[in-house]
Amino acid sequence: MEGAILQATSGTDLKLILQLAKKSGISAKKLSEEEMLDLGLSLAIKQERTGEFTDADEFLRALQGGSKD
Repeated sequence: MEGAILQATSGTDLKLILQLAKKSGISAKKLSEEEMLDLGLSLAIKQERTGEFTDADEFLRALQGGSKD
C-alpha cells in the first residue's frame, strides 16, 4: 500500500481531487488541520524512535540549557 498527502488552497480544488480519487477507486479522506499536524508528529516520532529510554531529568536539563553536573 502507498499513499500521498495533498494540500489544496481552494476548497473547490480539494473537492474535485477527492471526487477524482473516488471515481478512480482510490480511498481518500479530507483531513482537518489538527489531523494533519497529528499525522506529521506521529511520523516524526516513528522516524526518530531508537528503542532506548532517556532520563527525564537529563532531558529537561538539556532543554533548559543546563549541563549534567
